[in-house]
Amino acid sequence: MNCSFLKLLYQIYVRLSAITKPVTLGVRVLLIRDEKVLLVKHSYQDLWFLVGGGMERNETLEEAARREAMEEAGATLGEMKLFGIYTNYIFGRSDHIVVFLCEDFTYTGEHDSEIEIVELLSMGALPKNTAPGIRRRIEEYRAGKEYSQFGKW
Repeated sequence: MNCSFLKLLYQIYVRLSAITKPVTLGVRVLLIRDEKVLLVKHSYQDLWFLVGGGMERNETLEEAARREAMEEAGATLGEMKLFGIYTNYIFGRSDHIVVFLCEDFTYTGEHDSEIEIVELLSMGALPKNTAPGIRRRIEEYRAGKEYSQFGKW
């Protein structure tokens, strides 16, 4: 599917979701290995993100994190820890994001059509187009912050 068309569809979805889903809950996972972080680039946005996404019906936070990691990066996760809970106010909605930390994982790089690229990147040399909230979470990790993080995305 044309990348420009996907970006347009994404913008329409975001604006409609402010009406249909004014409060959302999602997950992200900091997948860390040897001073590197696993990031993904979506087909509909020109930014790098942690793996993650929305929850499905009857799914726990942990199940959602594991499912998203598998779908977006072919990642199988070992032990996870809660890293923080954040809120993002964007496009008229309240988006709540639960971030997990996992340093024990394997990945194949296989991904669904939503993802263009999966890469294990140096935390000290993140791409310029790393999403700002993602960059802040990585900086918090590098600064040695443990759970009890909460606040704005």
